Amino acid sequence: MTITPHDDREKAILQWLSDDLHLTITRFQPASSDASFRRYYRIEHERQSYIVMDAPPEKEDTAPFIKVAQLFQQAHINVPNIVQQNTWQGFLLLEDFGSTCYLDRLNDNNATPLYTDALNSLLQLQSHIKPQDCNLPPYNAALLQTELQLFSDWFLSRQCQYTLNGRELQMLDSSYQLLIESALQQAQVCVHRDYHSRNLMYVPHNNPGIIDFQDAVIGPITYDAVSLLRDCYIRWPDTLIEQQRAAYYQQLKQAGLIHCAYPQFCRDFDLMGIQRHLKAIGIFSRLNIRDGKPAYLKDIPRTLHYVIQISRQYPELQALHQFLNECILPISRQI
Repeated sequence: MTITPHDDREKAILQWLSDDLHLTITRFQPASSDASFRRYYRIEHERQSYIVMDAPPEKEDTAPFIKVAQLFQQAHINVPNIVQQNTWQGFLLLEDFGSTCYLDRLNDNNATPLYTDALNSLLQLQSHIKPQDCNLPPYNAALLQTELQLFSDWFLSRQCQYTLNGRELQMLDSSYQLLIESALQQAQVCVHRDYHSRNLMYVPHNNPGIIDFQDAVIGPITYDAVSLLRDCYIRWPDTLIEQQRAAYYQQLKQAGLIHCAYPQFCRDFDLMGIQRHLKAIGIFSRLNIRDGKPAYLKDIPRTLHYVIQISRQYPELQALHQFLNECILPISRQI
């Protein structure tokens, strides 16, 4: 079989695999790309499938991926084994979890067991990685603020071309501060930071296989759970979300990871979700405008709906709710 590289990076990957690792490559095809500059390829050597991560060193650093993979494996989290690494060129040869992610697999009949698996893995991660020992960066106020600013800068200003007046700027600032304070007062644990249906692979053993974990931090205990259950890429009935959230809360209590009452946990979960979703909307807009990836625009309505729905339930966020519902939602529908 003749394999023809399409660019210099693909050529360099094939040279590394063939010349340095002495592999006989019988398949080389794109596996996926993500919201960063990384690309992934599925290769085959002696009927064994692997994934190659292509992370251009001038744009991406493989060191966090390698570090977090080791950390997660030590906690018995199912992440891909790193078979070989070439950090100088930005290539990693990884175990292949297959091509079926949760988003491809989920339906009304299997949502409960699949989410139970995912929350069990999340609990394992939070229970077995000690924040004081893992040397991960903190999800601090500055980072939370930077993420929220993505919503203002990329979605409101550039995607919607909306100019905020002084009152609206003040309202957003106070809303952001409320969300940041809520996040910081929560129990702090290891946070995957992108724990959702596209980054959980359905695998027959030790499900799920977890990928895209290189941005892990120490942060709020509800962050990954709300990212999973109020997913930007798929929406579930509130009854299913509540059932899973309540069961997860009980697991956290039994593990001694939280001590707050359930109403406080729900508030933390809800406000954390708003922060997460505002950030995601900003990132989706940036991917469209800066990176030429318009496909993510279709996920904005679902994500914005979460923010409008949940902010409506909290008096301290009524101004944000009204602004989004009355001023921004009509504009966003024209995008």
